[in-house]
Amino acid sequence: MKKILLGALGAIALSLSAPASAADLAARPYAKAPPPMIAAIYDWSGFYIGLNGGGGSAHKCWDNYTFAGALVGGEGCHNATGGTVGGQLGYRVQSGSWVFGVEGQGNWADFSGSNTSVLFPAQLNRSRIDAFGLVTGQIGYAWNNVLAYVKGGAAVVGDKYDIFTTPGGVLIASARETRWGGTVGAGLEVGFAPNWSVGVEYNHIFTGNSTLTFNNAAAVAVQSDRISQDVDLGLIRVNYRWGGPIIAKY
Repeated sequence: MKKILLGALGAIALSLSAPASAADLAARPYAKAPPPMIAAIYDWSGFYIGLNGGGGSAHKCWDNYTFAGALVGGEGCHNATGGTVGGQLGYRVQSGSWVFGVEGQGNWADFSGSNTSVLFPAQLNRSRIDAFGLVTGQIGYAWNNVLAYVKGGAAVVGDKYDIFTTPGGVLIASARETRWGGTVGAGLEVGFAPNWSVGVEYNHIFTGNSTLTFNNAAAVAVQSDRISQDVDLGLIRVNYRWGGPIIAKY
């Protein structure tokens, strides 16, 4: 009986000391949750201005006509090639991954080429593009700071044509025109800083046919030719954009 009583008293004493022992334990330290990950999203929205440079080739075919409009025959074709430099100004707006924009571009150019006339072997036909401009709309898709786009719109080309004697190179007659047409193209642009991007672009300009009267130095009409023209351009572009900085998205 005495052993049972002593055991019961020990159990009661142990139960009374347990809460006090638990109270003496140190509180568990609080661990702050890690901050959420933030992904930088490049925003293509805003106005931009830039420079471009590259090269181009214009394919031209000459057909001789009488002044009354009757076809005489083909004089042959040539490619007018050379370099170009210019600038562009535009605006883009981004919705999700899609990017829409408008742009105006103007370039100085020096694309020139020539061929000996098939109809008149004593003549050399030379053509030159000295300027062109593009007004286009754009639709693109962005992967953060990488933008791929297509474009299309109107084009205008400044052309000069000369006829020389061959051999000898004496100028016989000249003609000049500003020709309107259309353009389609595509480009790839990469943003390498919050407001700067660099890219490459291809454009094709199609201007159809145009009939020109060639005059000599005395302003006397010498001959008439219908000239077709298509132009291919390869450009490197650098743009500075404002109005759409990098934003953060959780």
